[in-house]
Amino acid sequence: MPTPKQGPRLASSPAHERLMLANMATSLFQHGRITTTLPKAKRLRPLAERLVTFAKRGDLHSRRRVMRVIRNKSVVHKLFTEIAEQMEQREGGYTRIVKVAPRRGDSAPAAIIELVTEPVAKKAVVTEAESAAKVAAANDAAETAKAAEATEAAETAPAAAETAEAAPAENAE
Repeated sequence: MPTPKQGPRLASSPAHERLMLANMATSLFQHGRITTTLPKAKRLRPLAERLVTFAKRGDLHSRRRVMRVIRNKSVVHKLFTEIAEQMEQREGGYTRIVKVAPRRGDSAPAAIIELVTEPVAKKAVVTEAESAAKVAAANDAAETAKAAEATEAAETAPAAAETAEAAPAENAE
């Protein structure tokens, strides 16, 4: 049997690893958080985030692609209706891995992987920068308007002076 080319697997074969990750993703979306070993959590994260991205799209093709991995229709429905709605404002980073104490039986490094459900809050620095940008844009618009008025006034002033000079010359004839 040929050896895998992309490094060690979590299980004995690539097919077994795929099935294990599919089952863990199903449990994650069903319960919101699961406790597993750290390497399994790290391998599950990209899969789960990709499935949430498909769910955010919400079209039929995305639903069918998710159904290839998650075979439970009720979990897929929950993913597309509830979880995708919660993640609508978030642009990635849908999962969180928290390390916990090692497992008792074999001292394997354990971790909790969970869905991030908190709403995305803009940081104070970002809001301050946005307000400063709005003020700067308003100032630029005001300066542009003043400059346009000044050029119009400058163009009309010489024309009025030429008209005033031409009028006395006509009266003198």
